[in-house]
Amino acid sequence: MPPPQLSLKARALRYLSMREHSRLELARKLSKYAEEGDDVDALLDLLEKNNWLSQERFSEALIHRRAARYGNSRIVAELQSHGVNGEALQELKSNLADTEIERAREIWQRKFGIVANDPQDRHKQIRFLLQRGFSQRTVQKVIKGADLDD
Repeated sequence: MPPPQLSLKARALRYLSMREHSRLELARKLSKYAEEGDDVDALLDLLEKNNWLSQERFSEALIHRRAARYGNSRIVAELQSHGVNGEALQELKSNLADTEIERAREIWQRKFGIVANDPQDRHKQIRFLLQRGFSQRTVQKVIKGADLDD
């Protein structure tokens, strides 16, 4: 006997109970299961009204998951791909900028630990941090071993 089909609302609540989702992401997931007569946007509005779906919580959760491994540009790009824009995105960017050098230094320390002496190793370290989404200025400070007080 097959399990009973979940309603669209039950499916949405199941997704949200596992982790925070952006409105765009949840709409994409739910649209696969929407039948004729189902209004996904109305359901999402209801979820937001009841504070079960929140862009702010989603953004904070994503930043919390990604900040220990990635730089600002990569995190901001991921937020934008999930539909976070406008003033909220600018505020999140400014909060991330405050900790970028410390995060880059921690990641560099875990991966390499010592300042490279030859150009080949230096370029390897620079590429690693740039691919993680850190800014050029931050990478230069970390690679040169500059003080955080600069």
